[in-house]
Amino acid sequence: MMFSSPVVTSSSRPAFAGLAAALVAATVLSGCVVAPPPRPRTVVVEPPPARAVMVDPAPVVVVAPTAPPAPYVETITVAPSPVHVWVGGFWEWGGGRYVWRPGHWTTPPRPGAVWVPHHWEPGPGGWHMRPGHWAPR
Repeated sequence: MMFSSPVVTSSSRPAFAGLAAALVAATVLSGCVVAPPPRPRTVVVEPPPARAVMVDPAPVVVVAPTAPPAPYVETITVAPSPVHVWVGGFWEWGGGRYVWRPGHWTTPPRPGAVWVPHHWEPGPGGWHMRPGHWAPR
């Protein structure tokens, strides 16, 4: 038995070449993916937090016509914690008379602050109260 080889004519070559080119192009293009460009990112940059600044208010001048009574002797209890500070009691002028404000425990507004107690001193027109305040150590 004899096999014959396929007959290729010159007229079938351009068709075969076109078919081969189409197959190659389809194979190459099927691997290409067109991806959309990445969406722009929005970045929000916030300013740093503001620093807290402690400012003691301007003192109000309280003038009493007479000297305050002697301070009470207060019993100071045990501090609620190691950071608490005792703020001693003082005489306050109000309504035409002195009123005792008892001492109490409190925490300093900032590390290292010390309590400077209220006090009365003589001045023009009577006795002037100097309010207590926190001061740096």
